[in-house]
Amino acid sequence: MDDRSHVIKPDLLDKYPVVSHGKGIYLYDTDGKWYLDGCSGALTANIGHGNVSIAKTMRDQASKVAFTYRSQFANQPSEDLGRLLAHLSPGDLNWVFLVNSGSEATETAMKIAVQYWQTKGRPLKNRVISRWMSYHGITLGALSVSGHTARRKPFSPLLYDYPVAPPPYCYRCPLEQRHPECNLLCARELERSIQLIGPENIAAFIFEPVIGASGAAVVPPDGYHEKIAEICRRYEVLLITDEVMTGFGRTGRMFAVEHWGLEPDLMIIGKGLSGGYAPIAATMVSDRLMDEIITGIGGIMAGHTFSANPLSSAVALSVVRYLRNHEIIEKLDKKSRYLEKSLRWLAHKHPSVGDIRGLGMMWGVELVSHYMTKEPFDAKMNVTAMVVKQAMENGLIIYGCGGGFVGPAGATFMIGPPLTITKREISMLIGLLDLTLSQVEARLVNDITNRYEESI
Repeated sequence: MDDRSHVIKPDLLDKYPVVSHGKGIYLYDTDGKWYLDGCSGALTANIGHGNVSIAKTMRDQASKVAFTYRSQFANQPSEDLGRLLAHLSPGDLNWVFLVNSGSEATETAMKIAVQYWQTKGRPLKNRVISRWMSYHGITLGALSVSGHTARRKPFSPLLYDYPVAPPPYCYRCPLEQRHPECNLLCARELERSIQLIGPENIAAFIFEPVIGASGAAVVPPDGYHEKIAEICRRYEVLLITDEVMTGFGRTGRMFAVEHWGLEPDLMIIGKGLSGGYAPIAATMVSDRLMDEIITGIGGIMAGHTFSANPLSSAVALSVVRYLRNHEIIEKLDKKSRYLEKSLRWLAHKHPSVGDIRGLGMMWGVELVSHYMTKEPFDAKMNVTAMVVKQAMENGLIIYGCGGGFVGPAGATFMIGPPLTITKREISMLIGLLDLTLSQVEARLVNDITNRYEESI
């Protein structure tokens, strides 16, 4: 009998534990081992695992209808979800295009931006620009606007050169500046790029409010978001915010842009939208854009077989209602401050920790070979993978990050547990992470401790 796995996994040479079930912040494998989900999978499982009320919604909807095609029927779950998302979204983002993944939502936003300018009689405005050290999805269009160097590299012949601006990465400023003396040079570089390309050729600028997979929870400095919004408005470049990872309470607000009072033209959402209980994502579109499109071309050329799927829509609707009815975001502040304080305690204890950054329940840890000089580890050592693997052996799941900018970057990972985590469980998470870092540092003793002792 053939007992090999025929499923293509991220690492074809690795053997993965087989998950049995999940409950709350824990996952269990078929051998009975438990894992504390310290990153909500991929910062997705915002309300934890094994939620009985969500499972009931799924079962009830499946017994009614699980699939309809969007060009043939509307369905009530997607209509109700659209109405709720319009109510929750900032500004006049009152229209929703439901898709299956964040990558699809990115592509849909790009297509809507281009079609908007076509409606306005400006077809040359067809380029969507972005930042380096960003990630917006793995499909070719989404990867073209992603500044994630490692994920771009294998497909570079197929991609457009859309990343043009440096990231607001203060810990390792690519422009070799210091905030606030820099006067937000990274934001002003966006303006210079727009001028070089020509605003008449640019449809939109897409960005993550907090940089996720390619930078590990990089929060831009004060004034940055307001500056880039002002630049885009001045040059008639649409503003697309990627909230796939940051949305639905992850940063302590329903959407991260609320921290800075931004009102984008388009917003991409996913992950926490369904909490991982069903595949769904969406592109939110402003009234300003839709009014032009409705009176102009009358429709949007985009869509997928499973767009506005009734089963996924019902699940997402139930998850968002659960978030609100249980006031999970409102209760997050004390827990997030405790998590931050605990992570900074780890930073003081471990010489390998160079930087702690983040918001809400989205925190990044950057490890370095020398904390005084910020010297990174040799990339060949693959320290991120070492830490992630050791954590997994200890029963802690963390999210490995990578990409960096054009130069070297430290080993990075994210901590982003379900928003339902308790203070006691945060202490357990920190204990497991403390153990993991101690074990990894012991293996890297010649490269860390010796340098640390030399510096004091």
